[in-house]
Amino acid sequence: MRTPDTEAAITGIGMITPAGLTAEATWATLCEGRGLARHDPELAGLPVDFSCRVDDFDPDAVHGRKLARRLDRFTQLGLTAARQAVADAGLDPTAWAADRVGVVLGTGSNSLETYPREFARLNEGRPTHVSPIALTRSVPNMVAGEVAMDLGAHGPSFTVSSACASGSTALGVARALLAAGTCDIVLAGGAESGRSRMTATCFAQLQALSRRTDDPAAACRPFDLERDGFVLSEGAGLLVLERQDHARRRGARVRALLLGHAATSDAHHPVAPLPEGKGAERTIRTALADAGREPGDIGYVSAHGTSTPPGDRGEALALRRVFGGGGPPVTAPKSVLGHALGASGAIEAALTVLALERQQVPPTANLDRQEPDAELDIVTGRPRPVEMNVAMTNSFGFGGHNSVLVLSRPR
Repeated sequence: MRTPDTEAAITGIGMITPAGLTAEATWATLCEGRGLARHDPELAGLPVDFSCRVDDFDPDAVHGRKLARRLDRFTQLGLTAARQAVADAGLDPTAWAADRVGVVLGTGSNSLETYPREFARLNEGRPTHVSPIALTRSVPNMVAGEVAMDLGAHGPSFTVSSACASGSTALGVARALLAAGTCDIVLAGGAESGRSRMTATCFAQLQALSRRTDDPAAACRPFDLERDGFVLSEGAGLLVLERQDHARRRGARVRALLLGHAATSDAHHPVAPLPEGKGAERTIRTALADAGREPGDIGYVSAHGTSTPPGDRGEALALRRVFGGGGPPVTAPKSVLGHALGASGAIEAALTVLALERQQVPPTANLDRQEPDAELDIVTGRPRPVEMNVAMTNSFGFGGHNSVLVLSRPR
């Protein structure tokens, strides 16, 4: 039976992406509708040498040199977004009931920045030169651990890893912790930096990345007939989720509600989704049922839309079966931001909150022509004003992980 306790209040947002160092800056750039990919010095000489990267971020200035050196980049980004989200929620970590505050963050993998450097030293016969903090800065749980340490959160703290569905899944798990009464507040979301040479090489070998090295800005083109793969990115999205009664007692501004969540498994293939988007469709319908909503209630869909040929087609067909030929307006933020892997679902959930607040759907970049039998009402060119109360955001990952969130404006 659904009760207000199963609907989490979203009271704070923090975001750092290639489009900006804050949520507001990210939204403004996203609404320009242009791809941000460009050649990346870190990837020079590789078959795919471009990415979307976070510029003008100085971790020493943000975190202090000592702490910044202890953290890998994905944790630097996650901790930055966490601090922003807590401030946006109007929370004081020195005054909250720390035992009732949890941290659930998603990341797709451990760091592939630190390990190659340290493995090289080991392989050169220099084990005493391996950094003593190589392990603690690189294992995936440390982004949650560092956030908990920094903010003094003594409730449950852990990392969720479900590939590119990680950030979205983390939000669903956080909602469950609140509904169970385990926590009053959960800091939830995702953080990832997918720009390492090893990451780029592995995805290129899988034929998953776009090869448009002559025009990187046009490389990520979700749902376009000429799409040929995704673009690596980095970033973090953190949301403060609260029990609604807790948010009311402290007079918090509720930015949105997390109404429903579904997580399913294709159980089909390591990298390929179920044909025709059958797994995506099942997850969407399950999330709608969990939220107590019908397809006609959805006013906007933030698509997973990575720009891979099979992934985009499956998602488009699933959306058409659920919503019919017309359906709600759709956008694909990765066309602008690139694919931040385990962080992407959380970043896109935060952007969905902003879309609900502004009653506006940001445009998809680089879309010229859709597949005739899989067309959607995709917003392009400029933001579209849309009256909406409920929205949905999709995330799907390698290993057959599916996660769909349903959000609404506050009542």
